[in-house]
Amino acid sequence: MSKVQIKTPAEIEKMRVAGRLAAEVLEMIGDYVKPGISTLELDTICREYIQNQQKAIPACLGYKPRGFVHPFPNSICTSLNHVICHGVPNEKPIKSGDILNIDVTVIKDGYHGDTSKMFLVGESSILAKRLVRITQECLYQAIQLVKPGTKLGDIGAIIQKHAEANHYSVVREYCGHGIGSEFHEEGLQVLHYGKAGEGMALQAGMTFTIEPMINAGIKDIKSKSRPLSGEWTASDEWTVVTKDHSLSAQWEHTLLVTETGVEVLTMRMEEKPYFS
Repeated sequence: MSKVQIKTPAEIEKMRVAGRLAAEVLEMIGDYVKPGISTLELDTICREYIQNQQKAIPACLGYKPRGFVHPFPNSICTSLNHVICHGVPNEKPIKSGDILNIDVTVIKDGYHGDTSKMFLVGESSILAKRLVRITQECLYQAIQLVKPGTKLGDIGAIIQKHAEANHYSVVREYCGHGIGSEFHEEGLQVLHYGKAGEGMALQAGMTFTIEPMINAGIKDIKSKSRPLSGEWTASDEWTVVTKDHSLSAQWEHTLLVTETGVEVLTMRMEEKPYFS
């Protein structure tokens, strides 16, 4: 098992910058998320903002992890309704009632900031709003636990407990991850389910994401590796959907374990009252 990387003060400062830039992309794009726009148009807006305004790099563009044949073709992931994660932007307009996750990772000076947010498009249903809210609460409750000595199992357990208490399910196949000069650092995986008191203890200087994916129906997924014939092109190895076609929501932050607690490196301005 790879050793978990403890960041130096200089590395932490670079991660603060990258995290803030990622948060700014989500703050910027919100005004554009309206019925009639396509996720491909949203992708173009984000890419141009990251490259031209922030002078940074969209980490997803061309990203190709081990085992994949095709690199990710766009700068952001756009996961709509029953898409759990890694949705590929396309030309189809979004419509009122949709729920949309936009997942952004920015590289600045060699370090990554990774975050995602749910957007309610137009007039969403009460059921959709509730799923989005409960999923955000899962993330926030987990973040509150982050400090030296907390076990990874504590994080997974509180997410699972809150989701299941509200009759939702937790996706098992994807998890939070270590992050820094690499997009996905080995040695640290943050499961969104589990038992309190189990797993690795957090240490000051660790940086990682928490990114629960919560389904309104069953936890099972489908992707190209779990074929769903005819639903997307052969080049799309990325898109992951709910097996029962139920809605799914996700929120994500990049976090730093401090000597006394946690710093949310990708905190948006709207979240300041919550984390202050």
